[in-house]
Amino acid sequence: MQFWPRVRASRQYAQVRSYPQSNEAKPLAFAGYKAGMTHVMAIDTNKNSPTKGEQISVPATVIECPPLKIYSVRFYTPKGYGTAVSTELFFKAEKELSKKTPLAKKVSAAEDLDKVDLTEVKDITLQVYTQPKLAGFGQKKPEVFEIGLGGSVQDKLAYVKEQIGKDIAVSDVISQGANIDLRAVTKGKGYQGPVKRFGVAIRARKSEKTKRGPGSLGAWIAQGHTMYRIAFAGQMGYHNRTQYNNLVLDIVDDASAVNPKGGFINYGEAKNTCVLIKGSVPGPKKRLVTMTAPMRVAHNVTLPTVKAISTESNQGN
Repeated sequence: MQFWPRVRASRQYAQVRSYPQSNEAKPLAFAGYKAGMTHVMAIDTNKNSPTKGEQISVPATVIECPPLKIYSVRFYTPKGYGTAVSTELFFKAEKELSKKTPLAKKVSAAEDLDKVDLTEVKDITLQVYTQPKLAGFGQKKPEVFEIGLGGSVQDKLAYVKEQIGKDIAVSDVISQGANIDLRAVTKGKGYQGPVKRFGVAIRARKSEKTKRGPGSLGAWIAQGHTMYRIAFAGQMGYHNRTQYNNLVLDIVDDASAVNPKGGFINYGEAKNTCVLIKGSVPGPKKRLVTMTAPMRVAHNVTLPTVKAISTESNQGN
């Protein structure tokens, strides 16, 4: 029941609703495209592990991360019990962005940031867009989303002034050995029955009415009413999901070091900086994965020393 309601996501990439507190003036999120999985040969550095000091195989997901560009800056002021956007300044964007959203008619410059009254401003965020044309799978239409910034309001404004017209690289946000939270929309599986959707037991051979349905629809006294907890058929997959505390094994600037022979299946060859995440990542190939600072920091996490990255051609999902 922690995943309720099980409805389709409203869009193909996740929305980040909250960020942890940070004193460093930098973006608190980045996004990249899932290319596929591989494995790395690494030295186990966990002192409590049975394979301490030995070379082990570690499954890893490859996320290609072209640079992000700033589209607008949003200034939040108090309203009611929360905050609302009071001012938004748009900046010059590339023509590919017009495939996603109408470009702003009035384009601001870095000097216009000084004209904003900061007396009641509580937060400053960035609206950024991706550059999939620099990735390896042929998409042209970018994605637009909002990311938070760390530091005080003055620190955030100073960072924005420096980054106007520049690219935001993944190495500016994420470092090797860090723990990050991953937000993505999972693989869509369509309309599925309760056996596949919830794992209910298939009934005996001589059962009446149905074999692949729930055993009870609820209490006899509440006839005509069915609780929402009953395992019924419905939408499975294509849900917004958050995966906490994922270890960044490595950040590879040379994509040829991670590309398998012939490229990743259903993706192609990566062309930009790639992030290697330990384990699996939600979503299919080409899905945009949002990486954020951890909300629940994991302690005593050891980073294995990566020795080699597999480039075999028979890569999985």
